[in-house]
Amino acid sequence: MTLERELTIAKQAVERACKLCATAQPNLASSETHSKEDKSPVTVADYGAQALVLKSLWDAFPDDPAVGEEDTDDLGNPENELLLSRIVDQFQKIDPSMDKAEILSSISRGGAQGGPSGRFWTLDPIDGTKGFLRGDQYAVALALIIDGNVALGVLGCPNLPIGDEKGCLLFAAKGQGAFQSPLSDLSQQAEIRTDSIVDPSQAVFCESVEPGHTLHDQSAKIASLLGSLSEPFRMDSQCKYAAVSRGQASIYLRLPTRPGYEEKIWDHAAGVAILEEAGGRVCDTFGKPLDFSLGRTLRENKGVVATSAGVFDAVTKAVVDSI
Repeated sequence: MTLERELTIAKQAVERACKLCATAQPNLASSETHSKEDKSPVTVADYGAQALVLKSLWDAFPDDPAVGEEDTDDLGNPENELLLSRIVDQFQKIDPSMDKAEILSSISRGGAQGGPSGRFWTLDPIDGTKGFLRGDQYAVALALIIDGNVALGVLGCPNLPIGDEKGCLLFAAKGQGAFQSPLSDLSQQAEIRTDSIVDPSQAVFCESVEPGHTLHDQSAKIASLLGSLSEPFRMDSQCKYAAVSRGQASIYLRLPTRPGYEEKIWDHAAGVAILEEAGGRVCDTFGKPLDFSLGRTLRENKGVVATSAGVFDAVTKAVVDSI
């Protein structure tokens, strides 16, 4: 199974969503943002990017369901009328062919529940919304899951440099390697690999900016167990998977911050696909593989450990020993 058409459509869809996000980012105002129940911000770009990507997938693969982060439950409220108007405006700058009703319908296509059989897409239209709002790193993250296994992943990272350019797209399909392209020209692509470090004391850590997403003190304890003296660098979103996949870092830890929290599949599927094809390895904090077959969350997993292959065993042991 080459998944050539799926990968082509996914890359094009993510690239268009990145254009929408880059257009919206400099002009965000308080009226273009509201908070969900978990207090995380949602912007016009989150909704617009989801509508764009799911429209592309619907046109190409109408039988494929999608698990998207956003829904339209709040957009019908009178207090969000201006927000909805801005979503439509931003969307139509990229695709003027759809009206408000069609845009809302496209966003709503992300309501599937996933599961262990068949194929479905999972999308985070802006992974790292707080980074997006700060003008820092964020990613448009799209993956295809077939029979509970991640088959391909695409990460659009509009603020992540590639060479002298800002903005790159990383992608991978199972068994076919991992690659990156500048967002300005997807016809240019180069294979990416993780680093070849085997001594964990030389490993560079990458972790979330937000302390609510991982335990920084616990990460420091694990670094101490490994003898790593390097200062961790922090960035938002699945750009951390990109950093490990490209050899800029060796270790990405997302350690559980509160009991009962379930990681969402859209926060990891695309990054896992790319990192594993780049030579890396991924598990949870107990060494278990991530299970994408259980619906919209990784409910049987706790946290995430993602590393280059040479330090994986040492890191997972240190994580278990630190718990």
